[in-house]
Amino acid sequence: MSDIFIYPQANLIAGVDEVGRGPLVGAVVTAAVILDPARPIQGLADSKKLSEKKRLALHDEIKEKALAWSLGRAEPEEIDELNILHATMLAMQRAVAGLSITPDLVLIDGNRCPTLPMSSLAVVKGDSRVAEISAASILAKVTRDREMETLDLEYPEYGFAKHKGYPTAFHLQKLEEFGATEFHRRSFAPVRKVLSL
Repeated sequence: MSDIFIYPQANLIAGVDEVGRGPLVGAVVTAAVILDPARPIQGLADSKKLSEKKRLALHDEIKEKALAWSLGRAEPEEIDELNILHATMLAMQRAVAGLSITPDLVLIDGNRCPTLPMSSLAVVKGDSRVAEISAASILAKVTRDREMETLDLEYPEYGFAKHKGYPTAFHLQKLEEFGATEFHRRSFAPVRKVLSL
């Protein structure tokens, strides 16, 4: 990990990250992880910088070795109702609330924190600077990617397994061709445009 982030002393630290703010389809998925200092995990990094094979191996190792981990999410309807930022904050709150152990400090990837019942700190580029946030980014990404692969089986014409719901040229073309699925985020401009035609 380059540029290690030095954080305040706390006994139990949870890292939180999200995946899926940019896509046009599906939930925004968050994870919260409390690592076990006695069982270190080698190779943690920002999930986007890891190969799929490495991510999957780390995903299983994190679940096995972490003191606690939890997933949170906000569905497309909640994203449309609240907006993506507020829906992401809600999903982060859900991930932290789901932890079986209450952390003393929560480190959040990015530049803002959701309202939480314990101390929290936002860490810019936290997914490459804080091991706990890297672990959370891996759990969230593998979970969301798998959901997109499942959705791909239901709607193979959209290519969700490849682009994971992001607004690629291919996805935008298929959106115009076939219209929006029930899982598309209606408040996002490209989907709104297709629905108004």
